[in-house]
Amino acid sequence: MSDATKAGFIALIGEPNAGKSTLLNRMVGAKVSIVTHKVQTTRARIRGVAMAGQAQLIFIDTPGLFQPRRRLDRAMVAAAWGGAADADVVVLLIEAHRGMTDGVKRILATLADREVKVPVALAINKIDKVKSEVLLALTKDMNDAYPFAETFMISAEKGYGCETLRDWLAGALPEGPWLYPEDQIADLPMRMIAAEMTREKLTLRLHQELPYELTVETESWEERKDGSARIDQIVYVARDGHKGIVLGKGGETVKAVSTAARAELEDFLGRRVHLFLQVKVRPNWLEEAERYSEMGLDFKDGNA
Repeated sequence: MSDATKAGFIALIGEPNAGKSTLLNRMVGAKVSIVTHKVQTTRARIRGVAMAGQAQLIFIDTPGLFQPRRRLDRAMVAAAWGGAADADVVVLLIEAHRGMTDGVKRILATLADREVKVPVALAINKIDKVKSEVLLALTKDMNDAYPFAETFMISAEKGYGCETLRDWLAGALPEGPWLYPEDQIADLPMRMIAAEMTREKLTLRLHQELPYELTVETESWEERKDGSARIDQIVYVARDGHKGIVLGKGGETVKAVSTAARAELEDFLGRRVHLFLQVKVRPNWLEEAERYSEMGLDFKDGNA
């Protein structure tokens, strides 16, 4: 190789729903982080790996930064700032049409308080939703508020500006050997990716409050002789009433979720999958350390 190889960690931070997961999936070119329109979907720090020339970009997709109220929220916010602390470059993603919200101001204040030592880039997302003069004013306001290394105008969904951002990130990373095989796109165990896919389908299917009261775990994964995989998962809910909602009338909701999750898993793995879902009530799962480690979070970080 003529050019020196580079590798490093890039933390994507921002408010819930700013488009971090969409940007990660766009950069990596595969679906490794679940994307829904409900806030606080990303719980674990999913890492996606992208290649840009001789550089290996390892993305840490952090949970959205928001005002935490309960243990799970606090653990998620701690994970997000932990991701930023571990990174070689930080990208703050904001939504063009929402601008400098109170939440964005809080993030800027925390960045300043923490005296982040690595380059922090600003990515203004969903630029197709506002006029250019609004974008220019927002860019000025944000850069007056914090010394960003660079500002990018992007649409993570449509791909606009993402290549420019990726090339800049590649240039900003330290020289060093690649940390993952070239064809590896995520370092999450497949069991966790499979659980996240099922949780995405549940989140999309169910109404407002319930999804934050449930979690999905892959209980077993069996490789079969015919090349297919049997995956058994448990959906943990906090209340009996929630179990009925997840199951649906005659089990139709859980069947639809299972079918959709299986189809996506088959597409992701490129082979047949037999997926079996069970729904169990665990009233205190939000207070169980084991559930947090399954999600890649630190239970202790949830302490008030």
